[in-house]
Amino acid sequence: MSESYKIKQHGVDEPSNHSANPALSEVLEARFSRRGVLKGTGAAGLAGLLGGSLATLAEAAQVPFTRKAPVLGFKPVPFSFEDKVVVPEGYVADVLYAWGDPVGIKGAMPAFKPDASNSAEEQALQAGMHHDGMAFFPLPLGSIGSKHGLMAINHEYTDDGLLHIDGMKTWNADKVKKAQAAVGVSVIEVEDTGKGGWKVVRPSKYARRIHANTPIAIQGPARGHALMQTEADPKGVEVLGTFQNCASGPTPWGTYLTCEENFDGVFVNDSGKLTDLEKRYGISNKDAGYKWAWEDFRFDAQLNPNEPNRFGWVVEIDPFDPKSKPVKRTALGRFKHEGATVTIAPSGHAVVYMGDDQRFEYIYKFVSKNKFDPKNRKANMHLLDEGTLYVARFDADGSGQWLPLVAGQNGLTADKGFASQGDVVIKARMAADVMGATKMDRPEWIAVHSHKPGEVYCTLTNNSDRGKDGKPGPDAANPRVDNKFGHIIRWNENGGDAASTGFKWDIFVLAGRPDADKAEHKGNIKGDAFGSQDGLKFDYNGVLWVETDVSTSTVNMKEYKGMGNNQVLAVVPETGEFRRFLTGPNGCEITGIAFTPDNKTLFINIQHPGEPDSERSDPAQPLAISSWPEGPKAGRPRAATVVIRKLDGGVIGS
Repeated sequence: MSESYKIKQHGVDEPSNHSANPALSEVLEARFSRRGVLKGTGAAGLAGLLGGSLATLAEAAQVPFTRKAPVLGFKPVPFSFEDKVVVPEGYVADVLYAWGDPVGIKGAMPAFKPDASNSAEEQALQAGMHHDGMAFFPLPLGSIGSKHGLMAINHEYTDDGLLHIDGMKTWNADKVKKAQAAVGVSVIEVEDTGKGGWKVVRPSKYARRIHANTPIAIQGPARGHALMQTEADPKGVEVLGTFQNCASGPTPWGTYLTCEENFDGVFVNDSGKLTDLEKRYGISNKDAGYKWAWEDFRFDAQLNPNEPNRFGWVVEIDPFDPKSKPVKRTALGRFKHEGATVTIAPSGHAVVYMGDDQRFEYIYKFVSKNKFDPKNRKANMHLLDEGTLYVARFDADGSGQWLPLVAGQNGLTADKGFASQGDVVIKARMAADVMGATKMDRPEWIAVHSHKPGEVYCTLTNNSDRGKDGKPGPDAANPRVDNKFGHIIRWNENGGDAASTGFKWDIFVLAGRPDADKAEHKGNIKGDAFGSQDGLKFDYNGVLWVETDVSTSTVNMKEYKGMGNNQVLAVVPETGEFRRFLTGPNGCEITGIAFTPDNKTLFINIQHPGEPDSERSDPAQPLAISSWPEGPKAGRPRAATVVIRKLDGGVIGS
């Protein structure tokens, strides 16, 4: 997710967590003193880690890999200020699927018009804007092939300055419809041509666009709940659309989880009477500048007070069945979902790790009631409807607890507004407040080590509010004031069991730059410097890949001056050495990462190239900051999925 969007759009990232949770700030005897964190946690792993099963069976079932720690073999690239994708010597990067490209629906493949004159109906058949999380699914279903597959790709939000011929100088219902068609998810078919490159297969029976007006079922505890009912849907069982789709996760049964993050940015309630629930989820008297409510009253929360409750969920999509209806899995809780990382516990239960990406919000996990059955995909389709939702507490002694969010238990009682589990999941943030969860520095992507069950990493991208007057101060898990560079936290579930309710944690790395003036900005990175880490994923060989999202208001400026454009880094956790693998074009975030099972193809997304500080481009000067990927003759910069390969056909990272 664009960090700049979260910070700048009309207060969208203003902390809404005003609970009295201590955030560990007053625990002065923290396990890690400031000095101890800076000196001791960048490279060393926790003792007693167990080797074992794969992190995500969906991506790697039966994929061969080496068990010993891998070695990075590429020469790091330097900081870059160039308007292009830069990769190491011996690698090549090609654009695969850019905003406006036809998704591949037979008989309906409109070409992109560089002047932004495509209609809303055409946009609904094309790649959306601002590519984000994604996943690769080998074809056929159940195979581990690396040459042919499906990709599910998020389209998070819109830059209306680029989306329309005159931007937002005029506004009407057609522009709203086009914006709503430019978000959501693409499903495309892709294949390696055998000639050294990949292509999108068009037409394809799998090709599909899901957007802000696609019918989506509601399942789980919130289905039919009074707070989910609207005039258009009096039973509370079906929602129109998904949007603000940030990170994601594949499941072991071959489906795609897409995550609704800053949904509050499209709603407005200017009645002057905000409920506690609206306040806790960021609904206010202004939207984030999208103006959907001007023409589509569904997004006027004064007129439709329950409509916001129908967003902020994890949505499950079956990419192999284009006729299937997506489902909002409400048992996983409602908050600003950054991602949903799935692993299978030794017991067979499905476990989903999730971050709530806002300052001082929480880390969650869900453990399914029933067990994953590798021979029964139909049964697995309902795994995420029943189970236990937990929120994390990181204790100062290096231990941690998963606190169950269950109606009727531990203070989640009817008199406090939690009469049912539906209440708990709809008000998940408020339930987590009651439980005393640890307020974190913007939890973003979560990755499970591909060779070590129960070893989990989470990017905490930054939090410049940490330690400000009236805001929580530093604590053991978030040890720096003015945390402009962020950090990566790691925990090991007790017994290597993802379903465990206890864990041990440490800080894997504090991001920063060694030449910073302030100690809290120096970090303890071994290798190449970075900050504002966001995307996070293990490949099949045990290399951890990190993507950065320095905002357009900060990139190459202020504390980040001279650090170039956003980047991708690789690190072997056992050695802790970070190497810069890739840098992106001007004004972009780098996000969305996926590998083929043979680890020889890497897919990443370039989001919002050319984005200005205001986050909405001037339609009269669309190429003012970037002309990527098409160059100076382009009509507009375009977010895109990029394919990266090694010229000798080798493994990525070698």
